[in-house]
Amino acid sequence: METTEADFIIVGAGSAGCAMAYRLSEDGVNDVLVVEFGGTDVGPLIQMPAALSYPMNMKTYDWGYMTEPEPHLDGRQLVTPRGKVVGGSSSINGMVYVRGHAKDFDHWEEQGATGWGYGDVLPYYKRMESWHDGGHGGDASWRGTDGPLHVTRGPRTNPLFQAFVDAGRQAGYEVTDDYNGEKQEGFGPMEQTVWKGRRWSAANAYLRPALKRPNVSLTRALVRRVVIEDGRAVGVEVEKGGEISVLRARREVILSAGSINSPKLLMLSGVGPAAHLAEHGIDFVADRAGVGQNLQDHMEVYIQQACVQPITLFKHWNLLSKAVIGAQWLFTKTGLGASNQFESAAFIRSRAGVEYPDIQYHFLPIAVRYDGKAAAEGHGFQAHVGPMRSESRGSVSLRSNDPHAAPKIQFNYMSTEKDWEDFRTCVRLTREIFGQDAFAGYAGHEIQPGEQMQTDEELDAFIREHAESAFHPCGTARMGRADDPMAVVDPECRVIGVEGLRLADSSIFPRIPNGNLNGPSIMVGEKASDHILGKTPLPRSNAKPWLNPRYVERQR
Repeated sequence: METTEADFIIVGAGSAGCAMAYRLSEDGVNDVLVVEFGGTDVGPLIQMPAALSYPMNMKTYDWGYMTEPEPHLDGRQLVTPRGKVVGGSSSINGMVYVRGHAKDFDHWEEQGATGWGYGDVLPYYKRMESWHDGGHGGDASWRGTDGPLHVTRGPRTNPLFQAFVDAGRQAGYEVTDDYNGEKQEGFGPMEQTVWKGRRWSAANAYLRPALKRPNVSLTRALVRRVVIEDGRAVGVEVEKGGEISVLRARREVILSAGSINSPKLLMLSGVGPAAHLAEHGIDFVADRAGVGQNLQDHMEVYIQQACVQPITLFKHWNLLSKAVIGAQWLFTKTGLGASNQFESAAFIRSRAGVEYPDIQYHFLPIAVRYDGKAAAEGHGFQAHVGPMRSESRGSVSLRSNDPHAAPKIQFNYMSTEKDWEDFRTCVRLTREIFGQDAFAGYAGHEIQPGEQMQTDEELDAFIREHAESAFHPCGTARMGRADDPMAVVDPECRVIGVEGLRLADSSIFPRIPNGNLNGPSIMVGEKASDHILGKTPLPRSNAKPWLNPRYVERQR
């Protein structure tokens, strides 16, 4: 018999939801029910790191969302993959692990997220991590070593990974042993949520151990809305096999359905902009103008270079090689299949006077797209590059009051002149890096954008046609002070205006942090759990992260 009542109901078995299921049930006192619409994450297409391009392009595992036509990108509609599977987007993402820069979280606190500054969140990052540096260096005092989430580094055996780091140094940039430790800025090894050759998703790290406890259960169903009675959330209305029923929460309902589905569920439940809800025949329970607003993302372009030596992954870009790699992984969990192949990275400042890095690089020793299609027939390498702190803002809104209907997603990508300036800078700085001596024995002609693309107008045309989402949507139910009309949750993740309802996932980010969002989303689940349980937060850290002395000198 399936559970129909629990102390806590968590909507969504994604990055934050899995972490909360683990922590809320840890003492054995509370009954926790996780409700997830997606199916199982068992299978090689999800669990094999090198197969990452497959699950995010499969309807089985992805909600299949698309943006509305983006007005500043010639009306292109961009894909917005979101995990529809146990583990959520942590089961379909690129497995890149980034905490974010210390200044990101200090900004959160400045925006009203009291108690979410870097000193506050660092202890939660350390609590959640089991860090394995692979002999590449780094200061373990900044990292956690016994948490549920294994964080590793790829073997970096391909010489192009080191060439990228050496080229960055030659171009005058910093080098860092650990961008998740004291010093984010610089070129160095990239970290991944891979353990013993498998994707180490939030499901593997948190949910599976939690489900071994008698007080945790998982129900597969579509959540239609939160049931709110007399201003208090008392459960969720779910649909399963064509039947609609209500699951009751004795203590709290916790939304953790992600930056697209969490605001959608709030609005379907009567929490959101009253006028917008009225358009769809929904009576408002709490008129919160910020629900669905403040949508942010990272965009990137791929700068691709031909390689004159046959050392790239292109030599494996055929059915026979893929079969051999797959078989080796299947039987031994080793080989090329055991890495996401993003093994070198960089965080740099775009210009003098920028306080902390505002450009991110992922380096890959092949020229391909996320959809798995090679951009050129031959050996090549590429850098995924994009700005970190775009000022463009979009929204998530209802298409109808039908819970089955996809929401409207409008990012308003590239809506400021600074976006265009920043992207041109990204292209030109990458060309400068690829032009260093470290790549002299490897670099051939430029595949993309192509050496003929030089002027601002030519680069803008390339960006307009080729810029893609890095799949980091967030901010649609942002955290802030209770008296802030645009805040949706307070610093304890309580939905403002509704008792017994919390929200904890990337929706609550006031501003997008530097880097990939899986790490910060899990951290939110970890910290929110202590707030929900009424625990005293972990002691604030006094650690002082590295800031570029050249910037510090300019400020004196």
